[in-house]
Amino acid sequence: MYGAAVPQKVFCEVIAMMNYIAIDFETATGSMNSACSVATVEVRDGQLKEGWTTLIQPPGLRFDSFNIGIHGISPKDVADAPTFAEVWEELKERLAGKIVVAHNESFDMGVLKASLLANRLQAPDFRTCCTVRIARKVWPALDDHKLNTVGAHLNINFRHHRALDDARTCAAIPLFAGMETGTDDIEELAQKIGVRIGRFGV
Repeated sequence: MYGAAVPQKVFCEVIAMMNYIAIDFETATGSMNSACSVATVEVRDGQLKEGWTTLIQPPGLRFDSFNIGIHGISPKDVADAPTFAEVWEELKERLAGKIVVAHNESFDMGVLKASLLANRLQAPDFRTCCTVRIARKVWPALDDHKLNTVGAHLNINFRHHRALDDARTCAAIPLFAGMETGTDDIEELAQKIGVRIGRFGV
């Protein structure tokens, strides 16, 4: 099985023009304004690039035991971590001007919006696309389209609810979808299968 860093030889020239960035957030509580980890993985010219990730200190260091049980991040892990406001400049540079994909886009973009509003930060201009919707269109026969289900179907072995692993797996989905549909560009892929690429706004 492929690791979360999917070998480039898996992909062929058909997806050589794919360009976008995948993002994944983990949260400390049920509040959208409680990011405790974020990761991004860029795809440039059809190549999975090195990922970036950081822990984030959520407001008040508040954690729910339910969330800790999901991702394993606890208050002691983020006691010395930067706040969202402190990581925003780095994250903003990574997202600006790109197509940003997320698995269940409404969740990750919801976390981003809530964090920006709470910190009175301005969002850059970028567009968004949901890899759940891509997976539903390209592999409709799957029992469900959760990230672990899609990852297993694509033979990607990864640690679910670890932000960097999730972002890498999310980043691989449009590449596999491009191979499946014979499309070499994410905008062409979205148009061909009827998935919307929207614009992020706060």
